[in-house]
Amino acid sequence: MPTATHLLVIDPQNDFCDLPADWCGTDPATGAAHAPALPVPGAHDDMRRLAAFIDRHRGAIDELTVTLDSHHRHDIAHPGFWRGRDGAAVPPFTTITAAQVRAGDFAPAEPTTTARVLAYLDALEARGRYTLMVWPVHCQLGSWGHAVHPAVQAACSAWEDAHGRPVQHVIKGCSPWTEHYSAVQAEVPLDDDPDTQLNQALLQRLDGAALLLIAGEAGSHCVKASTEHLVQHLPGGHPERLVLLTDAISPVAGFEAAQAGFLAAMRAHGVRTLSLDEAARALPGVAHAG
Repeated sequence: MPTATHLLVIDPQNDFCDLPADWCGTDPATGAAHAPALPVPGAHDDMRRLAAFIDRHRGAIDELTVTLDSHHRHDIAHPGFWRGRDGAAVPPFTTITAAQVRAGDFAPAEPTTTARVLAYLDALEARGRYTLMVWPVHCQLGSWGHAVHPAVQAACSAWEDAHGRPVQHVIKGCSPWTEHYSAVQAEVPLDDDPDTQLNQALLQRLDGAALLLIAGEAGSHCVKASTEHLVQHLPGGHPERLVLLTDAISPVAGFEAAQAGFLAAMRAHGVRTLSLDEAARALPGVAHAG
């Protein structure tokens, strides 16, 4: 029987956090100030609260997994991949459908990839989960934006010191040919890329949890997609052992309704939604006053 308390932190990265300027620093190569590429309103406070929760309850957290959105600059969901009808660059937050590509409204910057791109868009749309979105370049491998929020990183380091074993890290999103919101699998898994397919090792590790706490960014996208896939694919089932930490999750601006709908749908499946303080009271072995 599962016995562990496992904390899953989804994409707690600088590029997703609305960090104040004094948390960002400067790029020593250019002298320019670092700035988050895709800041989620409220994410900085989410991550500070989460870090304090990890520090306060590290002894009760048996396992800790952090996922990292990890992209190349050249990516099907980044602006440089695309051109508009006039040949101009496509701005961030543009949605692109297969029909628009066939009509000539948008095209890959590299024309020889058109057939592959259309096959991807057709497959994506057939799944009915998302329309391709062109995001700002974000979480580029090796960049400042790819790094974990400093407070969460410090809390993870202290957890490792206390437990004598590493935090588990899950890299997702390295394929430039498919979107990869979920930590469990890409939106369209690729036959020639195992890293886009169902992550059985992650599922097995998380399945050992009697209590699986979930936090991170963003509740409208990567937390949403990951949790949906966990409810669908966890081998042992029992979605009631999943807890979404509602004050450590926020939506991308403009997608508040997507997060609200996601939380409601997960509650209907039996997933619990608790604040960090409420979750602390549910931790095994933690004494509480009153």
